[in-house]
Amino acid sequence: MRFDIVTLFPAIFDGYLTQSLLDKAIQRKLVEIHRHDLRDWAADTPHRKVDDRPFGGGPGMLIQVHTTVDCVEAVETMDAKPARRILLSPGGKRFDQPLAEDLATSDRIMLLCGRYEGFDQRVVDILQPEEVSVGDFVLNGGEVAAMVIVDAVVRLLPGVLGDENSCIEDSFSRGNRLLEFPQYTRPREYRGHEVPSVLLGGDHKAIADWRDAQSRERTRQRRSDLLPENKPNN
Repeated sequence: MRFDIVTLFPAIFDGYLTQSLLDKAIQRKLVEIHRHDLRDWAADTPHRKVDDRPFGGGPGMLIQVHTTVDCVEAVETMDAKPARRILLSPGGKRFDQPLAEDLATSDRIMLLCGRYEGFDQRVVDILQPEEVSVGDFVLNGGEVAAMVIVDAVVRLLPGVLGDENSCIEDSFSRGNRLLEFPQYTRPREYRGHEVPSVLLGGDHKAIADWRDAQSRERTRQRRSDLLPENKPNN
């Protein structure tokens, strides 16, 4: 899979791309991640200016349409595979595990990271990207949101995780989208807190039943909206 990240601050990704599983996935060529500085397509070459004040007044600055469109169209030609365009925006549809799983089937994804007051609306009108939000809050820019999407998608690619079943057992990754059950490792007892005995007995069915019950109870307590019986269409 190939990611193209369009950003005004490509250096933000320096540390992120060189750590842990993502770094290993890049080294093993399971994923390519290319960063593109939007300023490289600025019409105002000496100053590399990419923003301007909004028509009609108001606070802040907007990223200009021609700079963004020129950049995206140029980046598109850098690989034969068509890119699925994602514009990070607090007004977009909510990013969740089903969307991550859907994106993981793509060959190429382009992430457009906004700054300031966002993009000129004509960027959306002309490029027709999917607008995606990582939550009901506002960030300084789309870079952190882009990292969230890359992280959630890359771990779903074959070969990235050491155990291919790991992502299946994660919260939100099963058909009913239950939260993950609690897990334990050594020592068996610490400060009066003991590992549940069912996990020590070797009865795989009993363990599976316990984990399912724990997932349902945890979901009921923390995210009851995820339970099948509480879905709007039921």
